[in-house]
Amino acid sequence: MSTKALKLGTRRSKLAMAQSGQVADAVSQVTGRPVELVEITTYGDVSREHLAQIGGTGVFVAALREALLRGEVDFAVHSLKDLPTTQPDDLVLAAIPEREDPRDVVVARDALKFTDLPRGARIGTGAPRRMAQLNAYARAHGLDIETVPIRGNVDTRIGYVRGGELDAVVLAAAGLNRIGRSDEVTDFLSVDTVLPAPGQGALAIECTAGNAELLAALAQLDDPFTRAAVTAERSLLAALEAGCSAPVGALADLLADGQIVKEMRLRGVVGTTDGSTLVQLSTTGPVPQTHDDAMAFGRELATEMLAQGAAGLMGERAH
Repeated sequence: MSTKALKLGTRRSKLAMAQSGQVADAVSQVTGRPVELVEITTYGDVSREHLAQIGGTGVFVAALREALLRGEVDFAVHSLKDLPTTQPDDLVLAAIPEREDPRDVVVARDALKFTDLPRGARIGTGAPRRMAQLNAYARAHGLDIETVPIRGNVDTRIGYVRGGELDAVVLAAAGLNRIGRSDEVTDFLSVDTVLPAPGQGALAIECTAGNAELLAALAQLDDPFTRAAVTAERSLLAALEAGCSAPVGALADLLADGQIVKEMRLRGVVGTTDGSTLVQLSTTGPVPQTHDDAMAFGRELATEMLAQGAAGLMGERAH
């Protein structure tokens, strides 16, 4: 392989730069080549509109993919939960490394836990998925909360709490871990309370289908269990015909007997943002051994959820 530096396309946010830097180090180790970060501004980074209005989280991906296809970068790193579920033919997810913590976390004033927030507490989140589940939990447990739609990077979001505009914000644990700010978390939300976004906590390393040498090198960073889990989660999302910003949560986890992984459990939820109606189901089966098996796992649960009325809860469906 050449010793020329590889170009890694990344969004410019602090979080994107941190996670791309970690991938760059790993790619350098497997290829023996230096990796140079190329910062790319996406429409999602400059627009202040709510994500649902500008096409969901896919707006963070298009500019990176265009740079790949134009040959300006050799590979790109995405937060997997931002990737649309349809994969372009000329691009390949070369590696999905081992997943970070998939949970959502609360950063609240006065170091409060979610259940200790005062009546009428204002909780900020940009995700209809989080709103639906937080409001459903509050309804079921007699809590009085108001979910407030927000956008912005980690600093902006936590700033709303520090500045007293909000009582708490909900963020992804993985993001705070990657930028070294997990000490600001005041509560971890159990996945029994809030299921994460499909693919949350995982990264996707993408390159062009024609670059066989780089594909083979990047494949060394792939974690097969993470890939099976997120493939099932994203298949569920696709089968619901829901976009990345729809109120859909999904998590596949591996059930082990001692050191031996026996089965995979997939849980899915979809709900109205006010939390008045949720469809929440799960299925358990053998760990998928192939991409098609993992896709089928997600599709089957989605079919059950649609039979329970999930379609009517998602608002605008993606096509």
